[in-house]
Amino acid sequence: MSAGHGHGHGVSAAADKKLLSGALALIVGFMAAEVVVGIAAGSLALVTDAAHMLTDAIAIGLALLAIRLAAKPPAGGYTYGFKRVEILSAQANGITLLLLAVYFVYEAVSRMIHPPEVKGGLVLITGLAGIVVNLLATWLISKANRSSLNVEGAFQHILNDLFAFIATAVAGLVVLLTGFARADAIAALVVAALMLKAGISLVRDSGRIFLEAAPSAIDPQALGAELCAIEGVVEVHDLHVWEITSGEPAASAHILVAEGLDCHQIRVRVEQLLADRHHLTHSTLQVDHATGDEPSAHCSDAHGTVHRSITTAAQAPDPASPAH
Repeated sequence: MSAGHGHGHGVSAAADKKLLSGALALIVGFMAAEVVVGIAAGSLALVTDAAHMLTDAIAIGLALLAIRLAAKPPAGGYTYGFKRVEILSAQANGITLLLLAVYFVYEAVSRMIHPPEVKGGLVLITGLAGIVVNLLATWLISKANRSSLNVEGAFQHILNDLFAFIATAVAGLVVLLTGFARADAIAALVVAALMLKAGISLVRDSGRIFLEAAPSAIDPQALGAELCAIEGVVEVHDLHVWEITSGEPAASAHILVAEGLDCHQIRVRVEQLLADRHHLTHSTLQVDHATGDEPSAHCSDAHGTVHRSITTAAQAPDPASPAH
């Protein structure tokens, strides 16, 4: 058994923490003011924005906690450390976005049917101020490491809030100029739609990591064929590709090579292909000589497709038979 590991793991956690902390301070300060103004103006759009900003604050707080936990070294039974805490944070962010979106759709529809009085001037001023605050917060988080699904989750919250304030400001202007109070509810619906889009994306992406699906940019079937194309490789089975956390893919495989060849030399070639073409620098490979046995002779519980080289496939009746 041999393992090839390229540990370029981790990001500039200290820099990310400073950027996220700055954005958190902006969000919390403005959120408190917006709650007061939203109630005074009778604006659902502003209250929606304030609630969304609360989730922004929670999202950033979770992101900061996740960064701190992910930086801890592996210990005890946690052989990967706490890297997936970041994915838990991203999934929590996505779920809160979806739940809030459903609630605000309900509230907005109710206000479309029975529109209350809305003070357009207050809504417009608060919306414009919110745009400025969220532009600053979005800029801060955009400078952090967004390859982390955790940071991306916080970024999506803030970005959606920026769009929400734009919609709120437009609604306030419409109410102020025309008296059309339903514009406030329409703005809330626009915000809810954006929240749904971002929430679905975060839940889907974090769910793929929890289910240990292959990264979207890697096709395991095509990868198996690539590995079999390496000179000397006869067969590849038990090929697994997954993500430990966002931006940190890993792979494992059982590779059979032609008798008489150097297993270690071929392992190095395989590791080089995985790293150069697919950025898979965290690989664990078992390399053995082919003996003509079935995969079950090598693996008591082999999984997935058996990939064979073209030469071997020409001699076999079923070149891509399931392992079991």
